[in-house]
Amino acid sequence: MKPTETKSVAVLPGDGIGPEVVSAALDVVDQLRLPLDFRFGEIGWECWRQEGDPVPQRTWKLLEETDTCLLGAITSKPLRETEAELTPSLRGTGLKYVSPVVQLRQRLGLYANIRPVTDLTEGRFDFTVIRENTEGLYAGIDVHGLDGALWDAVRHHPNAQASGPEATSVTLRLQTRFGIDRLLRFGFAYAEAHGHHRLTLVDKPMVLRHSSNHLRERLELIAREHPDIETEILNVDAVALWMVRRPERFGVLVAENMFGDILSDLGAGVMGGLGLAPSGNIGDRGSYFEPVHGSAPGMAGQDKANPMAMLLTIAQMLDHLGLAVPGEELRTAVRKVARARTTVTYDLGGTAGTREVARAVARAVARELPGGAAPQTAAPAAQATPDAADDASAVPMDVVDRLAGLDTASISDALDSLGITGVLTGITARVPGTRAAGRAYTVGYRPVDPGGEQRFRNAADYLDDVPAGSFVVIDNGGSTTCTNWGSLLTAVAQRRGIRGTALHGSARDIAEIRAAGYPLFSTGTTMVSGKNRVELASPGQEITIGDVTVRPGDVVVADDNGVLVVPAAHAAEVADRAERVERTEAAIAEAATGGMRLDEARRTYGYARPWEGPTPASGHA
Repeated sequence: MKPTETKSVAVLPGDGIGPEVVSAALDVVDQLRLPLDFRFGEIGWECWRQEGDPVPQRTWKLLEETDTCLLGAITSKPLRETEAELTPSLRGTGLKYVSPVVQLRQRLGLYANIRPVTDLTEGRFDFTVIRENTEGLYAGIDVHGLDGALWDAVRHHPNAQASGPEATSVTLRLQTRFGIDRLLRFGFAYAEAHGHHRLTLVDKPMVLRHSSNHLRERLELIAREHPDIETEILNVDAVALWMVRRPERFGVLVAENMFGDILSDLGAGVMGGLGLAPSGNIGDRGSYFEPVHGSAPGMAGQDKANPMAMLLTIAQMLDHLGLAVPGEELRTAVRKVARARTTVTYDLGGTAGTREVARAVARAVARELPGGAAPQTAAPAAQATPDAADDASAVPMDVVDRLAGLDTASISDALDSLGITGVLTGITARVPGTRAAGRAYTVGYRPVDPGGEQRFRNAADYLDDVPAGSFVVIDNGGSTTCTNWGSLLTAVAQRRGIRGTALHGSARDIAEIRAAGYPLFSTGTTMVSGKNRVELASPGQEITIGDVTVRPGDVVVADDNGVLVVPAAHAAEVADRAERVERTEAAIAEAATGGMRLDEARRTYGYARPWEGPTPASGHA
């Protein structure tokens, strides 16, 4: 392909934090104005639960029609949960779960997993682990309960004799000349293309004597074709030690499947964590790129995930597509933000959210572009976000994140001080321990005439248009006669990076929603579907719940105490006042535990007007 051709990319956000990091990263990529056509599809755990196939046929069709694939994250679970979480109509039908990652690698012939390991802050090391994807101990030859040749192979082991064939398991390490040769040739070509002068073959030759000797023979043969590349064979445990102690000594590490898997995750740790680690999977019939981190379902919707791994993954994808210059611009921008340490996520010791880090990288990208300013291009509708960069009237995400870190009681005090009623009375937490904040996306329903036409009302189709980072607020009049939220909508919301839902009405599937860790707040619960009982009345319009008017773009903050609405026009002032409330209460608590009478501490530090902050004498101002 010529570099100027438009390249098509299948984007599969997947599970957990995948949709959030994909959305945030693509907002940055939009600024590069690249000849890319992003086409979105579905993959992952919710596809398995609802359809019995984590990679639906429509997704395979999409992959056939595109040049490469960008994958967010995938959730996989053990055997028992895999069957138990299927929709009831699919249980007991003999469906077998096969990891989407395994399916992609096998069906597309993706034999090389490429994981760069780079020191982003000081530049001390830059090497790559290339892991064989299709063979080794992960080839799928894993048997429990043995007979025939397998039992004959292990029956003389004393532990097998003590256990018997029915209580013995065997996993075979498959290594073929075909698989070894194509991996080694890929490794040498990669080393030459990236300026590395050493290729290290990683195995356990002193223990796995015959299969390791096979590797050695193939390496010695193929190395003759690459005289400028130094080669060595090292024990995997020694390599693990030297990756930590002297990572700069390595260039390209080539390893079988399991050893490569372990070393590449160690490489992520050497870099600074999984939040920085990219990867690509290359083969004869396709490719896909994904960050090394998992789906982290417990973190989904909280704007906490580090987007840098996804951004670096996209840079790696751009290299593969012949767009190396913008790939390096993106990589350089990530390095600058990582080195500055002023806007990084919790895993790197910071307090910034996913979107905030992405915006910092976008600003760094803008400075890299000719003229020093990024072109302003509209994101595709499915990826549009309610960002201050897109709408000057929107509440900045740093203000939303400040509110997210505050207790709702403190925010309530701040609202009271301004004479604003913000409590959505009667709406309570359905998933204890969750908290969230986001810009309001409002949805209103009206009942369907029971004597009218009975048909499916598409009452939840609005969810496809809700921007990532939003907090959905639904008004169904507080009804307890039908539901407006359940497990399917929860899964879609998490994939889209929606932060939470407040429902003036009823929800169902509470156990599944709790298992997903999604912040849901509602008036009630019931099992009766709303699909034929209500219809959309006013998505994206002003709604009134009790005494509170909720407008699109207002900030919704929710935790175990309940749900608050902060008017957009007052959001920054409310955040300031709520922070002063918390400082005042902290000063009072410190004084009281230090021996001061509680009433005296309250008078001293301004308990009557805590939003003004503790007095300077407290030392907390």
